[in-house]
Amino acid sequence: MSEPATSQRAHGGAGGFRASRAVMLFGGFLVLAVGCLAVAVRFGEQSISLTAALTEPTSTDAVIFWSLRLPRALLGAIVGAGLAASGATLQGLLRNPLADPFVLGVSGGAAMGATLALAVGLGTVGEVAPGLGGAMARLSAPALFSFLGAGAAILFVLSASRGSASRAPYAALLTGVVFNAFASAAITLVKTLSAPDRLGEILYWLAGALGYERGGTLALSALLQAGAIGVMWVLSARLNLLSLGDDDAASLGVPVAATRRWLLLAASASVAGAVALTGLIGFVGLIVPHLLRLAFGPDQRLLVPLSALGGAAFLVLSDLLARLAFPLFGAEPPVGVVTALLGGPLFLALLRRRVRLGTSH
Repeated sequence: MSEPATSQRAHGGAGGFRASRAVMLFGGFLVLAVGCLAVAVRFGEQSISLTAALTEPTSTDAVIFWSLRLPRALLGAIVGAGLAASGATLQGLLRNPLADPFVLGVSGGAAMGATLALAVGLGTVGEVAPGLGGAMARLSAPALFSFLGAGAAILFVLSASRGSASRAPYAALLTGVVFNAFASAAITLVKTLSAPDRLGEILYWLAGALGYERGGTLALSALLQAGAIGVMWVLSARLNLLSLGDDDAASLGVPVAATRRWLLLAASASVAGAVALTGLIGFVGLIVPHLLRLAFGPDQRLLVPLSALGGAAFLVLSDLLARLAFPLFGAEPPVGVVTALLGGPLFLALLRRRVRLGTSH
């Protein structure tokens, strides 16, 4: 294969990566994400005035803005960015456009950990470790157990992907699928044995919902996602070369096994951090990278950051729809239900388009 042909294939065809194009796209998507945040904090079951919220600290608008709308919108943006960037990375890494952030078993591990905590009635970390004081004691026990469960799943999948580099993607994929099936069976058993009131909590968590997290939790989550997405972005050029195949990538100087391991670790950590705070929110990591790949090509150097910004906007608007649905249903549906209702039909439409056109991405 000639060098120009190799470069074109690895970098996503004729669109390619140009600094001016990248800056323009990043700027446009950043404006889009900020605009979605502004709309999400402005509207809801009760509309508020942003001017009053920012200039009159004691007004009702300010209370709603600072204590409810802004933390929830920021949480949606942080989680949406992590899920979508992880989806783009895993689809490129596993060379499977149907891969989503939950394919590696992270969702199964997280769900199993949170389900166990909810089933035995643990509310805060202080109930698990009575000697612990301060902010740590007030942390959510289901979130902690969810993160620990996701971490265990990550270690399990990473250990299974060791060995031959050529077998690693498939080993990781199959291990994740098997782990999710095992976790699903364990969760079903726990739900069967749980009291009705706790069963409701478990089902609500599994459906995926945005809560009202404290500033410290949001800051910690933002740092985790920034670090994980940063690793995925830094390694995105190598990920382009991995699409050529392991032998071709190695011949071009890519440390295949180390690159794959770092990308798996970053994507899994990002998903674990998201699931621990919100439960299982599907389709964000599947739909957003798909749409952006169709629009701008498969170059991961563009796809990873654009997916992060697009995922943030998508989840923030989905949560706004969930809040606007309150008067209609008399209750607020979990945002995971909204993303499924939006993402399912959209994904089927994209799948039909791919089959009709016979495209490879």
